[in-house]
Amino acid sequence: MTKTKKLLTLLVILAMTAVSTVSLGAAEKQAAAGGNKLININSADAGQLVKLPQVGPKMAQRILDFRKSNGNFKRVQDLMKVKGIGEKVFAKLQPLITI
Repeated sequence: MTKTKKLLTLLVILAMTAVSTVSLGAAEKQAAAGGNKLININSADAGQLVKLPQVGPKMAQRILDFRKSNGNFKRVQDLMKVKGIGEKVFAKLQPLITI
């Protein structure tokens, strides 16, 4: 095997390892949020919301206050209207929530 082929093989193995590590991290977050069950952001209480990554007691209360003032979320993306939930936080929450 040439050096180039060995290097290419090593890079492929490293890339596959990185992808599986990312998938494992997402699976762990989902498990922490209650297994395969999605959290309904229109009916969840503070105790359920704090199980989500990046959501502590204050953020959970902001979500509840927003829902009380504005009614149910029409789309999961509307969660970004809550102070403190931007695109990066939403990207972590999106696979774990539903309406």
